[in-house]
Amino acid sequence: MTRYRTLMIRGRIVSANRTVDDGVVVISGERIDAVYSIAQWRAAYPDLSDPPHAGTVLPGLVDIHNHGGFGYRFDTVTGAHARAAARAHHAGGSTTVVASVVTGPAAQLVAQTAMLRELVEEGTLGGIHLEGPFLAEARCGAQDPRFIRDPDPELTERLLCAGGGQIRMMTLAPERPGYPAVVQRLTESGVRIALGHTDADYPTFHNALRPSGSGSMVTHLANAMPPLHHRNAGPVAAALVATAAGAVTVELISDGVHLDPGFVALVFAAAPGRVALVSDAMAAAGCADGDYRLGAQPVTVRDGVARTADGSIAGGTSTLWQCVVRAVRESGIPLREAVLAATATPAGALGLSEVGDLRQGQLADLLTVDADLQLRRVLRRGQWLS
Repeated sequence: MTRYRTLMIRGRIVSANRTVDDGVVVISGERIDAVYSIAQWRAAYPDLSDPPHAGTVLPGLVDIHNHGGFGYRFDTVTGAHARAAARAHHAGGSTTVVASVVTGPAAQLVAQTAMLRELVEEGTLGGIHLEGPFLAEARCGAQDPRFIRDPDPELTERLLCAGGGQIRMMTLAPERPGYPAVVQRLTESGVRIALGHTDADYPTFHNALRPSGSGSMVTHLANAMPPLHHRNAGPVAAALVATAAGAVTVELISDGVHLDPGFVALVFAAAPGRVALVSDAMAAAGCADGDYRLGAQPVTVRDGVARTADGSIAGGTSTLWQCVVRAVRESGIPLREAVLAATATPAGALGLSEVGDLRQGQLADLLTVDADLQLRRVLRRGQWLS
């Protein structure tokens, strides 16, 4: 049995609810016991010497759209491979990872979901995200078009059964026949509805979003959907309008490949507090250029960019922390806003109530970084990973 000790980590604390220029996070076992300013800590522990300064202390990152990395994939039925991907991302700062599964044959999707469920139940993963197969062929991106289909109640039931309550989110195209019935069933089961891989026009997309519809998430905004245009606003505009009502969270992949830095800045300005940074990482994240797979699709990575044979971007090759750093350096997003978008916002969007912030009672997940935003150490569940 693991024996825990009390940890006291001092630094500049940047979290969802506050910034403390000089503070201490006190950790007992797997949980945060308290967060103090240095003056409060000295009053609470008058007999102890000040802890060493660790740099900037941030909550552990929450990556809600991740297909794998470091040579391993989540679209597999081999638990050891999925564990390896999750643990590598943990060590890279994403202490909570929601595993994303791409479109494939129905039986394969069910088997992959059942395997990932076990990893959620053991605490390795934070949940499951099904990115397909109820998507638009015209906007399938790197998804295999052979297996894309209309929303199917029977397959939905099989997936829900295999997931055993661990499916946190499913991406669907709202224009497909059968969408309303499947969305109702998913919502009844507590699954968040993400709209994406869609060719919908503005009215269709707008009507599918809360409060008028059931969609509460938008999968990688601007990718795999019609572009924003002043005479054809499309789903990008509909999503940004919906965020103003506080009902919708939009994913952004700020890896320098999927989006221009100016677009990232635009969305942060238009949707404060409603942006969830995601990595969309695939097996090549953390690895060299070469040949990989995303689902059934062969993928080639050149100069750090993953593409299928037809040129479609095939997921990301960055970690979520690298996306945070790019948002700060290239898009000019203040650190606290970028951290919020990679911690409390995605955690709240998927109902992950024990992670995403530094406050009493939360799981003890945190990062320390230096003044240049270089990752120093990662703590997960009260244990140092690096």
